[in-house]
Amino acid sequence: MNKQNVVRGREESRRLLLLLLLLATWEAGNGQLHYSVSEEAKHGTFVGRIAQDLGLELAELVPRLFRVASKSRGDLLEVNLQNGILFVNSRIDREELCGWNSECSIHLEVIVDGPLQVFHVDVEVRDINDNPPVFPATQKNLSIAESRPLDSRFPLEGASDADIGENALLTYRLSPNEYFSLEKPSDDELVKGLGLILWKSLDREEAPEIFLVLTATDGGKPELTGTIQLLITVLDANDNAPAFDRTLYKVRLPENVPNGTLVIKLNASDLDEGLNGDIVYSFSNDVSPNVKSKFHIDPITGQIIVKGYIDFEESKSYEIIVEGIDMGQLPLSGHCRVIVEVEDNNDHVPDLEFKSLSLPIREDAPLGTVIALISVSDKDMGVNGLVTCSLTSHVPFKLVSTFKNYYSLVLDSALDRESVSAYELVVTARDGGSPSLWATASVSVEVADVNDNAPAFAQPEYTVFVKENNPPGCHIFTVSAGPAVGGCCRATCRCTRESGTLQPLDHEELELLQFQVSARDAGVPSLGSNVTLQVFVLDENDNAPALLAPRAGGIGGSVNELVPWSVGAGHVVAKVRAVDADSGYNAWLSYELQPGTGGMRMPFRVGLYTGEISTTRVLDEADAPRHRLLVLVKDHGKPALTATATVLVSLVESGQAPKASSRALSGAVGPEAALVDVNVYLIIAICAVSSLLVLTLLLYTALRCSAPPTEGACAPGKPTLVCSSAVGSWSYWQQRRPRVCSGEGPPKTDLMAFSPSLPDSRDREDQLQTTEESFAKVSV
Repeated sequence: MNKQNVVRGREESRRLLLLLLLLATWEAGNGQLHYSVSEEAKHGTFVGRIAQDLGLELAELVPRLFRVASKSRGDLLEVNLQNGILFVNSRIDREELCGWNSECSIHLEVIVDGPLQVFHVDVEVRDINDNPPVFPATQKNLSIAESRPLDSRFPLEGASDADIGENALLTYRLSPNEYFSLEKPSDDELVKGLGLILWKSLDREEAPEIFLVLTATDGGKPELTGTIQLLITVLDANDNAPAFDRTLYKVRLPENVPNGTLVIKLNASDLDEGLNGDIVYSFSNDVSPNVKSKFHIDPITGQIIVKGYIDFEESKSYEIIVEGIDMGQLPLSGHCRVIVEVEDNNDHVPDLEFKSLSLPIREDAPLGTVIALISVSDKDMGVNGLVTCSLTSHVPFKLVSTFKNYYSLVLDSALDRESVSAYELVVTARDGGSPSLWATASVSVEVADVNDNAPAFAQPEYTVFVKENNPPGCHIFTVSAGPAVGGCCRATCRCTRESGTLQPLDHEELELLQFQVSARDAGVPSLGSNVTLQVFVLDENDNAPALLAPRAGGIGGSVNELVPWSVGAGHVVAKVRAVDADSGYNAWLSYELQPGTGGMRMPFRVGLYTGEISTTRVLDEADAPRHRLLVLVKDHGKPALTATATVLVSLVESGQAPKASSRALSGAVGPEAALVDVNVYLIIAICAVSSLLVLTLLLYTALRCSAPPTEGACAPGKPTLVCSSAVGSWSYWQQRRPRVCSGEGPPKTDLMAFSPSLPDSRDREDQLQTTEESFAKVSV
């Protein structure tokens, strides 16, 4: 029967080993490695090619900071970084490492950086038969009355073996004798354990003492044995031994119960009377000191009470052997076993620990980047030791369960340092007990900046108005760029087009200067943006009127004219021509005739805006034969600039006057022809102004519709009438400034009207001035 049990146990062990191998193969395909090594292996014993099995190159082990960590003793195994082989570094004692547990392994955490990776490796420690069976003592004394009936049973404490499996599978044999046989233990707790069976009646007179040797042999190869000597003293006369209600008692006891808690009350009876029937209860001598430190038995009542700290994590059960001994002269004893099963309470808070923090994290880190490795554990068992972790809500991170009680803190959504520069994360570990216990741990995750925001200007385009003739180096305008969203940046600005030297601005040479300003930060890679700057150069009155060269015959810049005495009033004698390089009011010229010397009244006048010199009356003999006329040409700038023209007029007889020039002849046309010319020019001017007005309105409407809604509308400004005699047409529109919008007010449009050469007539000049005033009301 025992051989069949041994064979059956070996077959189950083989099936278990095969199942473990299949499980190791499956888990290896899922990122976990399994190795095995025998305990007591020598230093340097090969365990496995860990670097090759993890898919790591030997050359990258040192740069990536390849390291092995273990929660248990970390010096048992080591990795050779030159060849990537895992080997035994120091003595491995399975019994010291795992105690009585059937499964024993060393869990390794293999960590590499750049990027951070964590691998889990289990190294199974195989048991060898290095521990012989050990009995609680080397000798056991038994007192047995000679009156004990046959088949009486006397329990014995079996041996223990620190090994596991077949190495701890014990068989017992008793030395040959004629009185006792050995009752071998069974795995079933309801079946009696190891003990002696009396199969021949004792005779104290024949054999007062019996010496036996009990041998325990384990199932290892080679097998190891342990022995205990049994000294049996044969007692005289006590017919009945105490007997318990049951031979086995089972009790469930919660952990952490206070001292004095009743475990069980035992009851034994004795058929004898008097002292032979009085029973004293006590623990068997075979009971371990640990049991005696936890429990106490009342010798009279048989009550077992708690006297020490009961901790489920320390021991899950206790086995107590109790003796009931009567008070006879030759005392007899009865025995029972009490198995106390300790119930687990949720009395341990989960343990939470951060490992291998990889901080700070770049804001452009990809999703799934591992930030930290978190280890959780709970000393409780079952549901009380089942720990789950949770993370602070509404953060771009999540927890991923990697292996058993390990979690990885990974990036779950995109980061933006300009929005949030750091996160305070709180990880909560909660067990499954009722009520549950929890622990928290916090970590500050700083987000490292990445140059992902280009400098930004406040406006997409800047418009600046600057007067001409500013000195070189004069400040014109300040443009600045800053970060687009939050944060701060250090940007440098420069113009995309730069001239070699600085020089004053001249409206007459350049009315609009347009260039781009570029801002670029100091990041790597550097980012930049551009903005357009339009500089409008405003005119100043820096050009005096310039006289046109006189026609042939002038001396020293003066004009000599011969006029017959017989000319009538309004006759055009000469015309002063001048131009001004400025624009607008600064180029609007007027002509004045300076008073003569001696206060003499001269018979000449000059047109205010035409520059034509004409007679004011009929000449007579009282007039001087020669007249020196000084014509002052003045613009409308502030301050006004002037020029002076000299016209020498000589009065001659009709026969002495040269033929009139085409201009003089045109001036001699009668008043009727002049009036016709005025009407023609007036109609042409009105048509031109009306057409230009309609075109301007259409252009203004189109610009208003196409302008962005954020920009202010530009309303038409007041026109400026500028008249000059330098052109020769009746009216001429000159748009001196492009249409722009600024914060100072609506744009302005200048209307410049130019007068033709007309016959000399005071009415004609008055009519011209009235016409010019009427056109000054036109707005664009």
